[in-house]
Amino acid sequence: MNRTTMALAFAGLLTGVALGFLALRPGAPSTDNQTAVSGKPSVGGPFTLIDQTGKHVTDKDYRGKYMLVFFGYTNCPDICPAGLQVMSAALDKLGKRAEDIVPVFITLDPAQDTPERLATYVKSFNPHLVGLTGSDADIAATAKAYRVYYQKVPDDKDPTRYTIDHSAIFYLMGKDGALVAPIPHTNDVDQLTLALDKALS
Repeated sequence: MNRTTMALAFAGLLTGVALGFLALRPGAPSTDNQTAVSGKPSVGGPFTLIDQTGKHVTDKDYRGKYMLVFFGYTNCPDICPAGLQVMSAALDKLGKRAEDIVPVFITLDPAQDTPERLATYVKSFNPHLVGLTGSDADIAATAKAYRVYYQKVPDDKDPTRYTIDHSAIFYLMGKDGALVAPIPHTNDVDQLTLALDKALS
């Protein structure tokens, strides 16, 4: 899948998630006169991963707090660092309200992103940013649960090197672990701060 196709696919995914979130939230009007829908979109779920300190953690370790989740990898040249910078700045702008949010960066490149590497990477963005890695299977299962697209792309000139094409979105998860809102990674600091502020109100 080339970048253009991936971008179109992701745009469709984001639209679907956003519309699904609106359509499936409790009390939302049905678009079908004969069929009523209820519940929440199936995004997120249980995971067992390893944080940047080497500790095994699960999604239940973050219950009672909001999670702001972003997927990527440390060698990502642009989208990931830009997204994490926006995330960090938005949390700073929220002030004390950000104390109720755990920012989480989940790698899509567990082969290279060890806990030690993540520890160095995440501390350059925000002291509260949690970096998570794990086995290939654990990362794949977590990405699938969050409906994250990713694919390794080998370097044409050097087969030992690669990049990872991936979708990019901020997932705000509630204190119960359920999706509160999907937020486009293209939001700037003010837009993300406003989106978080509204979701937390």
